[in-house]
Parts: sequence; structure tokens; C-alpha cells
Amino acid sequence: MNNAETYFLGIDSSTTATKAILIDKSGKILGVAASEYAYETPHPLWSEQDPQLWWTAAVASIRQVVKEAGVDPAKVAGIGLTGQMHGLVILDQDGQVLRPAILWNDQRTQRQCDAIREVVGKAEFIQITGNDALTGFTAPKILWVRDEEPQIYEKIRHVLLPKDYLRFKLTGDYAVDRAGGSGTVLFDLKKRDWSDDLIQQLGMQRDWFPPTFEGTEVTGSLSKAAADETGLRADIPVFGGGGDQSAAAVGTGAVEEGILSISLGTSGVVFATADSPFIEELGRLHAFCHAVPGKWHLMGVMLSAAGSLRWFRETFCPELSYDEIVARAIQTPKGSQGLLFMPYLTGERTPYPDPLARGGFVGATVRHTFADFARSVLEGVAFGLRDSYELMRSAGLGQIDHVRITGGGARNPNWLQIIADILDTSIFTVDSKEGAAFGAAVLAASGAGAFPSVEQACQTVIHRVGEVKPSQDAAKYNELYARYRELYPALKDTFHKLS
Repeated sequence: MNNAETYFLGIDSSTTATKAILIDKSGKILGVAASEYAYETPHPLWSEQDPQLWWTAAVASIRQVVKEAGVDPAKVAGIGLTGQMHGLVILDQDGQVLRPAILWNDQRTQRQCDAIREVVGKAEFIQITGNDALTGFTAPKILWVRDEEPQIYEKIRHVLLPKDYLRFKLTGDYAVDRAGGSGTVLFDLKKRDWSDDLIQQLGMQRDWFPPTFEGTEVTGSLSKAAADETGLRADIPVFGGGGDQSAAAVGTGAVEEGILSISLGTSGVVFATADSPFIEELGRLHAFCHAVPGKWHLMGVMLSAAGSLRWFRETFCPELSYDEIVARAIQTPKGSQGLLFMPYLTGERTPYPDPLARGGFVGATVRHTFADFARSVLEGVAFGLRDSYELMRSAGLGQIDHVRITGGGARNPNWLQIIADILDTSIFTVDSKEGAAFGAAVLAASGAGAFPSVEQACQTVIHRVGEVKPSQDAAKYNELYARYRELYPALKDTFHKLS
């Protein structure tokens, strides 16, 4: 790369908004813009979205961030993509969307998951893909369309993930990054590419699935039509990028073994990088390709992390801000006076892959106050994160040198203290606040040669800025965690009957 001023766009197409972030070649953030949208839940367990929403929002966010940053759009030298994982976007032979996208948090496909285990074998499936067949993943969604909408299934010619539909709109090319592709659970994890045998066993067509690329590889260039809509110049290279969790790991510097990252957003993710494919034999942890070339990662996922606090606020106290809720919560003692919250409001993934798991408060008495209920939600989410953290520590991945945390929920120091106490470990914050979108921009900059490697880029532009150490409350929380762990096994049958 020459010394002329150049810029890089990171685009993050999430469940609720598409964000565009602009950085210069040193990694400095010059602007951020986001355009929001909704998703639909037309039936119980369903979650769908119109793919056109992502494109409309992307165009608006790109135009806004370039304008507000005041840069010459002709000097944008690369675009990196990230977005929600596991969603199913199916197109016909003309590239037209056949039905609304089925999203990552959709839970309708339990029967198809059972069928995959029967056809392939659970242990064999885990060894190939690094994962059990779970309702959130892409593969069972394809089979659901086959079983429930055969007239649509017959028209399928292309299968994409949400961000890769955005890639198609930008470039006209069909492609997928390897981090996102492995999240379909149709990948051979060790080979970092589609498993032809698995696709054949499940009765799908191999030519539905696009070529795969590392996160820093060029997958196509901006088309003239897309340039006209976005206000950018044609032929800008579009790089592979990564699924939102691996791109977020790049955005927080979790790209080397020993660094464990926690993302406290709507869902909660505990993430660790591996230098080789690492598979937890029971499939309780998800194993995917990393957006960093030649690396892999493990992650545990709870479906309702900060989403639990949002539900609590919207249901019981919409007049209060999140900070006001937390401020009231910490007025009551640790343990919420014996009140426990189960954060399974949208089912669960780790450590219980159960779409029918349900949330609840256990131990309520007439003595409990609003503060107790609020604190129990904060503690219940932290206990859920600890489930994944303990699996990481016991999986044999290697030493955890330090833990980083990001996401909207991580902005409140009092909730951070509860999490540090419940995990009984120090938690570090970093100066990177934009997560996945920033990671996508860094992947594009690295691919374009602004940095010699993704690892070097992260060492250069991301720094630890804060530390929260566990307090003397950690010992008490160890006892409460044992009680929390008893709840799901005791209530599982009841959850299923209620559902």
C-alpha cells in the first residue's frame, strides 16, 4: 500500500441494525453510523427477517458515515463484512429471495436436528463440524424448508448467510467467509471448507453453496450498480470478513490463544481462539473457523444475556433507564436475598442445547423487592456466562491468560463487578468499543496491506484500558452458583410440558 490517505469500511448487519464504521489505515475510527429495523415472530419459536432491510440499511449507513466523516469516498480502499451468523437466505436462479430469512434465534427446527443426528450420527456429526445439530444453525433450517415448504425448496439455487446476501448486493458475487460458513454446520472444520460428504448425506445440492474465503481475502469488488446506490466508487475490493462473533473477537483483540473474550450483548458469548481445530467431544461448546486466517475458535453461547435485562425493563419498568435499574439492584445484598433467575427466555444453547428451556425466578417470597428481582437478573446472566467459562476451562484448550469483555451490557461498572465476582477472575476492558464492525474494518485493512497481519493490527490498535478484580463476594457466589446449576435439571421436564 502506498502512503496516500486511504480508508476502510466495516459493515455489520446484525439482527436489529446495520452499522457502518470508517477507519483510516492506522486503525483510527473516523465515523460510525447505524440504521435500525425489526424482525418478525409470526409463530411461536419463529424468527424471520426480510433481507431487503439489510441492504436498505447498509446503503443508508454507508452514505451517512462517509458524509459525517467528511472524507473523499473515492479514497475508500476496502470493505469488510460481518453480521449475524447462522441465518438462512435462499435465492432462486435469478438471485431473487425465495422467502424471509430464518434467523439465528429461530427455534422451529428440533425435528430436523433429530433427523440429522439419525442420518449422520451425533458423534460423527460433531467430529466433522465441531458442533452438535442445534436449532439455531443453518443446516436444519434448510431441511425445515424441504419438509414444510417443498415448493420453495425446489427453487433453491443459492444458499447464503445474511452478511453474504449483503456481499451479493455489493458485488454480484456469491461467496462466504470461512468463519461464517463453518457456522452453517455444513463445514468440515479441519479442512476449513464445505463437507461434500455431509451435504450429500443430507440430500442437499453442493452447487447451492458458494466458494469460501479467509477473512482477509478479496471476494469481489463493488459493482457499478452498488456504487451508484452507496455513493462509493466502483471496483472497491470487498473482503471476506467474518461472522459477527469472530469479527467481534478481531475488534477486541481476541485473536491469540490465552485471551478469552466475553461479549455481553442481546446474547452472551464466551470466546477463545485456538491455533488448531479444537472440538469439545460432546458438542457443548461451538467450534468454528476464526476470521483470522488459519485459526479456529471455541465459543459458548447463552441466548438471552443483556436481552434478559432488556426484557425485564420493557416488562416491568420501561420508565427506568438501564443504569437506574442497575443502581437499584446493587442496593440489595449479593445473592438477591435467596432469589435466583434463570435466563432461558428464548431457550438456551450452552450448556443446555434446549430450545424449550424457559426463564423464571425461583425462591420468591413476600420479602423480595424490586431491587432483589433486578439484581437476580444481573446475577442470573452472570451465572449463565460462568457455565460457558467453566466449560472453556475444563475443555483442555490451554491456559487462559486474561479475560476481556465488550458489548452494551459491559458499559455498567456495577454489572461488570458482579460478573467478575461470579467468574472469580479479573476482567479487562479495551479501548475498542465498536466490536464486530471495527473487526470487519480491521480485516479489510489487513487484507489490503495496511497491516502485515490481523494479529499485528490488533496489537497496534487495541489496548487494555480498565480492570475489574473480583471482590470478597466471589466466595459467596461460588455457593450460589452451585444452587443455580441445580435448577435446569430439576425443571427441564416441566419446561417441556409447558411448551
